[in-house]
Amino acid sequence: MASSPEAQALIDYLKKKVLLDPSVDIAETTPLVSSGLVDSFALIEVLMELEKVTKRRISPGKVGAKDMDTIALMLATAERVGVQR
Repeated sequence: MASSPEAQALIDYLKKKVLLDPSVDIAETTPLVSSGLVDSFALIEVLMELEKVTKRRISPGKVGAKDMDTIALMLATAERVGVQR
């Protein structure tokens, strides 16, 4: 399944800026937080990138780690709670 441009942008960001091993293969449904690939400290940075990619303002208080576990969940959360900029 081909990734959306937003999903691909998040995957590229995670590989370049967040993951310790950028050779890890990531798909839209790859568990990131629950698998330990992304730690809770990196979630704020990932949330800021999600806002940039989706062009939505997302209140951190409305987002939990479970909402950020996969790229697909991140994009769905941005759609659900994000406010168009």
